[in-house]
Amino acid sequence: MSWQETKSVRIDKARDAYLKHVDHVPEVASRADNYLYYIVEEVEKRNMPMEIALIPMIESDWDPFAASHSGAAGLWQIMPATGDHLGLKQNSSYDGRKSVRDSTTVALDYLETLYEQFDKDWFLAIAAYNTGEGNIMRARKANEAKGLSTDYWSLKLRKQATDYIPKLIALAQIVAEPERFDVELPAVENAPSFEVVEIGRPLPMSKAAKLAGVDLETLRALNPGQLRETLSPGRPFEMLVPVENANRLEANIATLSPEQLVQWNTYRIKPGDSLARIARAFDVDVEVLQDINSIEGSKIRAGDVLKIPDGNHEAHPPQGYMVREGDSLSRIAGKFNVSVDDIIDWNALDPGAYLKPGQELKLYVEEG
Repeated sequence: MSWQETKSVRIDKARDAYLKHVDHVPEVASRADNYLYYIVEEVEKRNMPMEIALIPMIESDWDPFAASHSGAAGLWQIMPATGDHLGLKQNSSYDGRKSVRDSTTVALDYLETLYEQFDKDWFLAIAAYNTGEGNIMRARKANEAKGLSTDYWSLKLRKQATDYIPKLIALAQIVAEPERFDVELPAVENAPSFEVVEIGRPLPMSKAAKLAGVDLETLRALNPGQLRETLSPGRPFEMLVPVENANRLEANIATLSPEQLVQWNTYRIKPGDSLARIARAFDVDVEVLQDINSIEGSKIRAGDVLKIPDGNHEAHPPQGYMVREGDSLSRIAGKFNVSVDDIIDWNALDPGAYLKPGQELKLYVEEG
């Protein structure tokens, strides 16, 4: 029997709640255009129930940047600890929970694991995905002790988990037969919306957008796992690009030298510096610095010069500022409407050091 044929008052109630706000489902569904085809394909490859492809609509309203108050993030709303357990990379530069491909892969892997764990029952597996496998196990044991059924519909769970499967089935019913429920859904093209382009090196997102001929907002929506402007090696310098722009980006990258692709800074290492501090100061990933400068491990030597991609500040080229008598970090920060921490990071300053008249600072602010 199809899930959509499942009869339950809880499903009817969930469907009525969706239909009460008739514009909500079409509005949220319109955000799926970039992601739905890919997720449907991945679900089909694994022979999983197609209703699973709608989970991101419940979890995140198809918003890859969504973050909950509890710390869950991305289309599939994966918690940090769950992401770590599933092997997702998470650091200050890259969050695999927000990556369209990485998060989908581990979410489906996790659902398959839960399916095997819970007697090959998809309702229990999906409920465990939502509320945690421990909660499902405890609810089943409680029912067993009372001689009650241990199927999903018989378990006493938290309200969110109790409503979760009914919401998923109700949503599937509406999507399958929108005309029956007088809902007008936006058309989603039955074709890939993006291609993976191998960049092969650090590249500012804004530069990639220009080379691809696509607006920056679109590129960021396809690559939400990238937390910095300069592409970080979450996957080895890959980027998701709209299908119609992928060839153009590849062709333009092929004609440019590394120096043309990325604006470079140099930085002379000071005593007490660390790779992590330098990376933070220039808003790049430690792995990028290691890769560009052929550094193994984390050891660096004072006096050596590092090459650093400067794409993170492409929107506002650095403005030089000469420190004057009586200047302080807080005074300069207030004058240019930036934070003291910004100035410290941009110039790799020692927070405890005094500024000297004549000292030149680099400020990433608009001219004038």
